[in-house]
Amino acid sequence: MVKVFVEGGGVSSSGKIRCQNAFNSLFQKCNLKVNIVAKGSRNEVFKWFRNTLKQQKDERFLAMLIDSEDPVNDLEKTWEHLKRRDGWDKPDKASDEQVLFMTTCMETWIMADRETMQTHYGCCLQSTALLSQNNLEQRPHKEVINSLESASQNCSNTYSKGKRSFEILAKLKPEILIQYLPSFVRIYRILSEKLTSS
Repeated sequence: MVKVFVEGGGVSSSGKIRCQNAFNSLFQKCNLKVNIVAKGSRNEVFKWFRNTLKQQKDERFLAMLIDSEDPVNDLEKTWEHLKRRDGWDKPDKASDEQVLFMTTCMETWIMADRETMQTHYGCCLQSTALLSQNNLEQRPHKEVINSLESASQNCSNTYSKGKRSFEILAKLKPEILIQYLPSFVRIYRILSEKLTSS
């Protein structure tokens, strides 16, 4: 079994259910049948991951899927990034593979899939306000979110965190994310390997 604690959903149970459903929908399109558990804030995800790992007695693979917040120097050195950026110490039993980054944030995934964005928003989407799909993971978190909000500002369903963000996340096409996002390629590789070996 593969279990992934995911950042998102806020503090409400309904928000966390929406978050879980959206990630499940996306991962099912990748043929990744993992146990997704939304835990709200980034700090909450880390806390749950650390405590669960400490108590874990079986061999199942446990991971956390969180925003990197900043561009990542080396995708394979996740704990180094978290130590430098957040001051988080790697738990004794943890490995770099157990940290799955949305680099720099979930909105980067949405920004990468122009096709789905166009279908979701329709003709009101201002495509010229969107960032280039090339090197998206090197863009600052705030720049990505601001671009999405600007591009959708004339739409009745203007982009915002929460329900609207999960509606579009569930519709994303994995093949497009794989084309533009090295972090998503890494997530797909790690989860595929763990599911095969479990």
